[in-house]
Amino acid sequence: MDYKIREANLDDLPDILEIYAGARAFMAKTGNPNQWKNTHPARELLERDTREGNLYVLSDGGKIHGVFAFLLGEDPTYRVIEGSGWRSSQPYGTIHRIAGDGSGGILHACVGFCRKQIGYLRIDTHEDNRVMQGALKKEGFVPCGIIHIADGSPRIAYDLL
Repeated sequence: MDYKIREANLDDLPDILEIYAGARAFMAKTGNPNQWKNTHPARELLERDTREGNLYVLSDGGKIHGVFAFLLGEDPTYRVIEGSGWRSSQPYGTIHRIAGDGSGGILHACVGFCRKQIGYLRIDTHEDNRVMQGALKKEGFVPCGIIHIADGSPRIAYDLL
């Protein structure tokens, strides 16, 4: 598909919430029931991301097929990394909360969009999210170590130069 990517607006939230519900079900079905459980991302977080201009949707023919948050600048979650560490200290963009409706190509389109904004990207995922780990490697991301999110749980951190 040839996705159009734009900032999300609050009117998009019903479709976005449906995509995240489907993504949580898919993750549970593929051996990753704990990354987002039944509550993440919370509507309040998505509303904040939208108001701050950090939430994006991918659409084709007016139908939303995917969603992700993209933030430029330092991500406090990434200050401390265990393992080999980040491959660069240059400014970066972070992709968070990426999900699709199963149409395919969401991550590829997202990465292409984000790389037009900034050349260095970071992302993380749960150790049980084998599907995302494979997709990230296919896109050229390299595992750099382990970071811990706000609740203290570990995530595999990747970057793309």
